[in-house]
Amino acid sequence: MIAARALGLALGYAADRAWGDPRRLHPVAGFGTGALALERRTYRDNRATGVAHVLILVGGAVGLAYAGERAARNPLARTALTAAVTWAVLGGRSLEREAETVNAFLAAGDLDSARTQVRNLVGRDTTALGPDEIARAVVESVAENTSDAVVASFVWGAVAGVPGLVAHRAANTLDAMIGHRNARYDRFGWAAARLDDLLGLPASRLSGVLAAALGPDPAGALRAWRRDARYHPSPNAGVVEAAFAGALGLQLGGVNTYYGNRREDRARMGYGRAPAPSDIPRTTRLARRVGVGALLTAVAWCLTRG
Repeated sequence: MIAARALGLALGYAADRAWGDPRRLHPVAGFGTGALALERRTYRDNRATGVAHVLILVGGAVGLAYAGERAARNPLARTALTAAVTWAVLGGRSLEREAETVNAFLAAGDLDSARTQVRNLVGRDTTALGPDEIARAVVESVAENTSDAVVASFVWGAVAGVPGLVAHRAANTLDAMIGHRNARYDRFGWAAARLDDLLGLPASRLSGVLAAALGPDPAGALRAWRRDARYHPSPNAGVVEAAFAGALGLQLGGVNTYYGNRREDRARMGYGRAPAPSDIPRTTRLARRVGVGALLTAVAWCLTRG
């Protein structure tokens, strides 16, 4: 069954590269719809309610995944189930397409369209961003989401099979929905944010190692990781952004403005120059190599255990 898990992860990755996210009836979107419906009924401005919210949703999703994997008793069924779930939870190809679309608008001089398109990748206010700031937003998002939407899935898929794949994606989706530091979610979203931090920790470190090993400047990646990652507000995103910045010879971070005129001055990551639109293809190529490295690591883990 471990070999079926390894093959299923590889087939799911191939499906993601070929087609990207499922365009209709996406199970992650369905999970988000259910989470929003539950929140409307049970929301209270305290941590205890937020913990219960996470336990119901993540626990329920993992329970269904466990039952499905147990029901798939033969290797062929187990492989097919793992492949389908891996395809559903991976977001690498769709992330790359979003970045490519933004880059195409910038190359055509269509700044308004680029500002609109980049909103699919970041939560900051993009209405006044210039080309270089748009490029920085893309590079930072591709780096962080390569860990969240690709590497973490392989880590938990290798370790825990279909339940691991579902657990991480459910926690990461809840964090995106309610894990914000604002008046509504500061307490209610605390559990979702902390669970996502916990589940994302091993993947962020593996992503940093792979970015260093597979990028054009391994020493720069490790140096930026060691110096800068600790200053990022996220314990996981800081590692990946610093490693990508060092590997690519860039400096990430700076002032981000969010809707409602909230401003954050993010710590600088890396030693190089500010990103430019020409760095977007370099970033997606590195992200693709990191994804392949994560897949090979996951397959090796499975086969070694098997």
